[in-house]
Amino acid sequence: MSKKNTTTQGLQFSRYYTNDTQPVYDQFQYDYRTSIIRNPNGEVIFELKNVEVPSHWSQIATDILAQKYFRKAGVPQEDGSLGRETSIKQVAHRMADCWRQWGEKYNYFATSQDAQVFYDELVYTILNQSCAPNSPQWFNTGLYSSYGITGKAQGHYYVNPTTGALEKSKNAYERPQPHACFILSVDDDLVNEGGIMDLWVREARIFKYGSGVGTNYSNIRGEGEKLSGGGTSSGIMSFLKIGDRAAGAIKSGGTTRRAAKMVCLDLDHPEIEKFINWKVEEEQKVAALIAAGYSHDYEGEAYRTVSGQNSNNSVRVPNAFFHALENGEDWELKARTDGKVMKKLPAKDLWDQIAYAAWRCADPGTQYDTTINEWHTCPEGGKIRASNPCSEYMFLDNTACNLASMNLRRFYDENTNQFDVTGYEYVTRLWTVVLEVSVLMAQFPSKEVAQLSYDYRTLGLGYANLGSLLMVQGIPYDSEQARGMAGALTAIMTGVSYKTSAEMAQHLGTFAKYEENKSHMLRVMRNHRAAAYDAQDAFEQLEIKPQGIKAQYCPDYLLKAATKAWDDAVQMGEKYGYRNAQATVIAPTGTIGLVMDCDTTGVEPDFALVKFKKLSGGGYFKIINQSIPTALRNLGYSEKENDAIVKYAKGNGTFAGAPFINHQSLSEKGFIAEELKKLDTAVESSFDIAFVFNHYNLGEECLQRLGFKPEQYMSPLFSLLDELGFKNEEMDAANDYVCGTMMLEGAPYLKEAHLPVFDCANKCGKKGERYIHHSGHIRMMGATQPFISGAISKTINLPNEAHVDEIKECYQLSWELGLKANALYRDGSKMSQPLSNKSDKKEKVETPENVAETIQHIAETVMHDLGKLTIDELLEEVNKRVQASPDTKLKRELSRIVERKTLPAKRRGYTIKSKVGGQAVFLRTGEYSDGTLGEIFIDMAKEGATMRSLLNCFAISISIGLQYGVPLEEFVDKFIFTRFEPAGMVDHPNIKNATSIVDYIFRALGYEYLGRTDLVHVQAPLGGNATDEWDVPVEGAEELSNVRVTALSAKPKATDLAPQKVAVGAMSEAEKKRMIGTSSDAPVCRQCGNITMRNGTCYMCPNCGTTTGCS
Repeated sequence: MSKKNTTTQGLQFSRYYTNDTQPVYDQFQYDYRTSIIRNPNGEVIFELKNVEVPSHWSQIATDILAQKYFRKAGVPQEDGSLGRETSIKQVAHRMADCWRQWGEKYNYFATSQDAQVFYDELVYTILNQSCAPNSPQWFNTGLYSSYGITGKAQGHYYVNPTTGALEKSKNAYERPQPHACFILSVDDDLVNEGGIMDLWVREARIFKYGSGVGTNYSNIRGEGEKLSGGGTSSGIMSFLKIGDRAAGAIKSGGTTRRAAKMVCLDLDHPEIEKFINWKVEEEQKVAALIAAGYSHDYEGEAYRTVSGQNSNNSVRVPNAFFHALENGEDWELKARTDGKVMKKLPAKDLWDQIAYAAWRCADPGTQYDTTINEWHTCPEGGKIRASNPCSEYMFLDNTACNLASMNLRRFYDENTNQFDVTGYEYVTRLWTVVLEVSVLMAQFPSKEVAQLSYDYRTLGLGYANLGSLLMVQGIPYDSEQARGMAGALTAIMTGVSYKTSAEMAQHLGTFAKYEENKSHMLRVMRNHRAAAYDAQDAFEQLEIKPQGIKAQYCPDYLLKAATKAWDDAVQMGEKYGYRNAQATVIAPTGTIGLVMDCDTTGVEPDFALVKFKKLSGGGYFKIINQSIPTALRNLGYSEKENDAIVKYAKGNGTFAGAPFINHQSLSEKGFIAEELKKLDTAVESSFDIAFVFNHYNLGEECLQRLGFKPEQYMSPLFSLLDELGFKNEEMDAANDYVCGTMMLEGAPYLKEAHLPVFDCANKCGKKGERYIHHSGHIRMMGATQPFISGAISKTINLPNEAHVDEIKECYQLSWELGLKANALYRDGSKMSQPLSNKSDKKEKVETPENVAETIQHIAETVMHDLGKLTIDELLEEVNKRVQASPDTKLKRELSRIVERKTLPAKRRGYTIKSKVGGQAVFLRTGEYSDGTLGEIFIDMAKEGATMRSLLNCFAISISIGLQYGVPLEEFVDKFIFTRFEPAGMVDHPNIKNATSIVDYIFRALGYEYLGRTDLVHVQAPLGGNATDEWDVPVEGAEELSNVRVTALSAKPKATDLAPQKVAVGAMSEAEKKRMIGTSSDAPVCRQCGNITMRNGTCYMCPNCGTTTGCS
């Protein structure tokens, strides 16, 4: 039991945002909105009408609340029935009232009036989006106290705060599970409690409630170590693969939720090399499976088949390793049973393996074991050996942490350019108490976690929107000024939080294990204070001294608040002790960041300068990052200059006044006023003007009036702007005016010195080159880490072209700056999305199809040495005359001299089985030696059927045409979109829907042999097109006797992509993802199908809020 320090009881709360005369809910204006979430095809997957939210909430925040956080059943309705929540008022009330009830029950408040103020201020911060708890609180808190919802007990435990006895929960919700982060232990035992197989059960209870877990597996013997029965261990890797499968089967998120668990391993474990290279080898298997034709996406069979996809992996690196690395020494791998050295290898070799593996597949990350434990407040309870999946919570095994994050932008006054320190301190104190009460009321998934969480009472208060706060003030993210401000804000938060913990200890007593750890904890508190003062000589027992707040770069009022916060925290702690062993972390704030309308998460910078804002009822419109106009004003730009700069990035959103392609030039081409209005409306949400010039937007009547036939504008290769005669440079100029450059590089009026203010995590727009260097991210972490109890969840993003040596630099710098952990991600390092830097814009080039010559001219030149003519030169001569011929006689005569090119007796090709509308279809191909297509065979399962015979004849005719030189492009363009039954869903790695079997056949052939990525739904190579080792390309010039002679009308190249129905459809997936600011291999959301965004070590969907990691 904890010891109370005084006879006075309870905390006092004064009002800051609310008042006694007006109910807190009446301080806001409200809207009733419809929440609709659609997948990329426009299909509605969720809809709820009359959702009540404050008027200042965005549509995406409304959607997250409605789809993810509203209780969907068991809520009493006005008519006496049971239904669902429909208002933020209901959610805010049930959470705040639950915290108030538990606090009142156990004497946290001095008076009932203090409890009421506590409730009102909490409701205000939730409605104002100033602070939000982690997702399990939204899911579970208050369901019992407000609605009487119970549910069957799930095997959870809690410690009775009155008796101190460990008890089993009676139902699912009377005591909620509000914790998001867990660390579990595992013993070197197969089946007993606390052992390997028991771990999967304990993990299951955590995964079921949307939380994440981390474990250090170093206790488990390595392969070949002796067992008590006389045999030898199968090794840690075999068990890790079992655990990975268990996590996927439990649906902690399946293969997509790779951040649902953290696997840690000490660097001296005998199987450390296998662990480091585990995912590298699995990625190689994925590559082989993709080459064999399996889907490459995260949900596909390739990734489902291999192991290691449900966890983040980290190696625990002690300082001793870096010393061995520096001195060129060997590193020892030791047995788990007796500590005997099992292997020695150069430290450099191990370091090279770590760096290459992280470069190749983003794992393992590094956790700096010595640094972590030098900042450990409770070493008498054991070492810190692991972290939660995102690496922000680091404490003892079998403990848990509940989180909350403050929105820093809500404390910034744009009019005065000042940060509201008093309000920030007030909310920090308020929510520290919330998190402490949450420990009091919580239930836990095991006896050990319940007991230790009660004994140590760790909390996880943090913040979000730092990147946006810096930009709006005109401060570059990668600057000393930014690091000074970030350090001060973090110091204020943690200092005030620990001061509040000491205040609670004064009234309620310290945490149970405080006395035995008192000297250690006070030393850590003094080290935090030394960092606030940047007193390098004052640090105690730290090998790596952190960087403190640099006074010359920090606003004076923030520096004073930071040092005062830590003076108070240390002084009160020395007097009363602390209620909590830890107080703060920096979490990824993915979903709760969306519900608070945060532009950035944690300490991340912004990801894009132009964003797409969601509309009620579906759809998006393009807006400038709202930090930019304010930043420009703070930097001294006039409103006229501000407007010009913003329009340079976002565009004017209209064709009126655009160069070359404008209302006048389009009217001259035949467009009417109604169609011009459609174009202006569509470009508001488009990356490129080319995407709005299609029959989906303009209507078929428009294109037919302009002189185009359905077979033309329905073709995926059709480009209306090309056909109207506009040149590439004209389209580029118009696009920059209408849709904007989506960057600020080269903007009018913007000074070169101010460009760093607007640097983002990624390159912006199609032409942007600037982005924040990886060292800038690490140094920002180094500026904030000295003031965090736990650690920082952040992934250091590197471009695809980064080298392995840069990975080493990142890990080394992180250690030198005193970070506790580092996770890296090189764009495109996963096989799930091959990186593509190619532009999909059509280029107008001169081809043999654009020139013509005559048979007569060939006759005149036949005296020349034909062997000296290139194929293109010969075709040029032929096609000129073919195009000039007044009738078809010349073409018919020409066909007589074209010989059928026979296939080799032994030839390559591929066979693939698919299903179209449930009907099995076998497609087989035969290839020439150069890999081009020469024949096809189409078989169906039903022998003797009419359809099968017709398709067989059809395949023969196509094959003969191919062998006589008819280009495959012609067949593809003619037969795609052919409609007849069977049709519908297609069981194929790349093609998911077809209008007929013939449509499917030519989609597959076009994709495989022509690179027509516009014809498939999932882009991944089938593996049969001149990419295998036995395919040898033809060297030298092709013989003229093998030339296929044909006359082609001028058409776009087959590799060009077509305008799509949606505004972003006509660019590659990698380019599309880069344009919106995420990594090129970001998976699609498994809930709604939209592209996800990087969020810490996992991904988050900005459309529906689904995360690929912990909730």
